[in-house]
Amino acid sequence: MTDAITGAEYQSGFGNEFASEALPGALPVGQNNPQKPPLGLYTEQLSGTAFTVPNARNRRNWHYRIRPSVRHAWQFTEVENHHIRTAPNRETQPPIGQLRWNPPPFPEESTNFLTGIRTVATNGDAHTQTGMAAHLYFATESMTNTYFYNADGEMLIVPQDGQLRFATECGVLMVAPGEICVIPRGMKFRVDLLDDAARGYICENYGTYLELPERGPIGANALANPRDFLYPVAAFEDTEDAGELYVKFDGRLFMVELDYSPLDVVGWHGNHAPYKYDLRKYNVIGSISFDHPDPSIFTVLTSPSPDVGVANVDFVVFADRWLVSEHTFRPPYYHNNIMSEFMGILYGVYDAKEEGFEPGGMSLHNMYFPHGPDHDAWLKATSGDQKPQKLSDTMSFMFETRYPLIPTAYSTSVPTLQDDYPSVWHGLEKHFTG
Repeated sequence: MTDAITGAEYQSGFGNEFASEALPGALPVGQNNPQKPPLGLYTEQLSGTAFTVPNARNRRNWHYRIRPSVRHAWQFTEVENHHIRTAPNRETQPPIGQLRWNPPPFPEESTNFLTGIRTVATNGDAHTQTGMAAHLYFATESMTNTYFYNADGEMLIVPQDGQLRFATECGVLMVAPGEICVIPRGMKFRVDLLDDAARGYICENYGTYLELPERGPIGANALANPRDFLYPVAAFEDTEDAGELYVKFDGRLFMVELDYSPLDVVGWHGNHAPYKYDLRKYNVIGSISFDHPDPSIFTVLTSPSPDVGVANVDFVVFADRWLVSEHTFRPPYYHNNIMSEFMGILYGVYDAKEEGFEPGGMSLHNMYFPHGPDHDAWLKATSGDQKPQKLSDTMSFMFETRYPLIPTAYSTSVPTLQDDYPSVWHGLEKHFTG
């Protein structure tokens, strides 16, 4: 299919087995590993899972490339991580209470997508493949002749401002605010700016790959539909320009110098590929009578854990929707969760916070610290009439996780941390009439 706005070509269908070639005849016919691959290419497999996992979970790609990856898998030099942190990371202790930030400023120095990553909080352990990290990214320049892959986890990227072009081993994804992009573990890529600057959020998932949640009694349709997930078509770079390849491995960052582009895959087939999704296509459901279901109805993607029904990470989105339930407190109810919540806002106003929560900002509510609508939102929700209401031009999201999130030194020292955040609930006074 062709994107009507950018003109980019994509393949659709979440988790499908795809086959794509940038030049006719790049893919071998009838086998994966012929003695002599077509067009003088090298055969290489990128495994996303162990070979012996059940078929439904198996993730791998066959790449037919100009040079094999072993050409650049040596003489790595460890380099400074800058502001990237990987769990386990104990620069601070888990906070006792709720945290919220105004949008942090861009760094003073020029940054690309990689050097502009700022880790906000982590949990779990990348070494044992559990948990996640929440990052911000700030970019003022493209990753010219600079490439990266992450051996620690897949990366769910949520742009808030500025369009990005992801050039990957599988092809190109054009991603704008309101869309997301997921880069699989081990996939090499480069990020180019399509605007003067860009910023957004990243969920680095160390655990089981993100998948569509089970719909249960909802049935076969609604929520995020598989057909709306878009995958790239094959595209390759055959250059001999000097460059650098970075890899994050077990929490450490390494670099090797190159004399060519590693994005030289002429054809590929498999299901371990990057993809994008437009959050505005999320089919929101809700109550049409009274009360409202729990926030699980807003889950776009989930990373399951061995404890069935308890996610390693859930990615949840709060998009445009109608509120029609009668004699009901319509904003999210006050809650005290076993799950921890990292939340960001892309544009518009979040209906549970009347002020202090801006696009580009974020909040952290760890497990068993109560939170919910601020006083003004409570007052509006309890005093207004109950006619149908449309929430428009709004988009917020949540990384929800079973483990406490531990803030980094960066996030606890950035000047936009709100010292007075809990005061938003101070106006919730006693109204008891019994």
